[in-house]
Amino acid sequence: QMQLEESGGGLVQAGGSLRLSCLASERTFINYAMAWFRQAPGKEREFVAAISRTGGSTYYADSVKGRFTMSRDNAKNTVYLQMNSLKPEDTAVYSCAAGHLVGSRIIPYDDYWGQGTQVTVSS
Repeated sequence: QMQLEESGGGLVQAGGSLRLSCLASERTFINYAMAWFRQAPGKEREFVAAISRTGGSTYYADSVKGRFTMSRDNAKNTVYLQMNSLKPEDTAVYSCAAGHLVGSRIIPYDDYWGQGTQVTVSS
């Protein structure tokens, strides 16, 4: 089973930036679309961003559009989430997942989730 490992989270001030990384353990990573989700305490998990297998298409939640950018480097088995202009409401555990795209919708595979990395944005 492919494993995913997120990194890059931390504590930042509002308006700051972070870059999250998600490293896949297997080269079969290239067969999957990838996505970022986040979950704050007491809230449901929400979609953040997704990217197609080749990186040619990206999709974003309205709440992060224009501030976050997702990319992937298939040669490094890694996807990234560049987060700029961070807001306190971005505070959450960010997790990456593998799946496939149906149109613009990401369908994550239940077994392919990372453990998450904490992002905390202070006001």
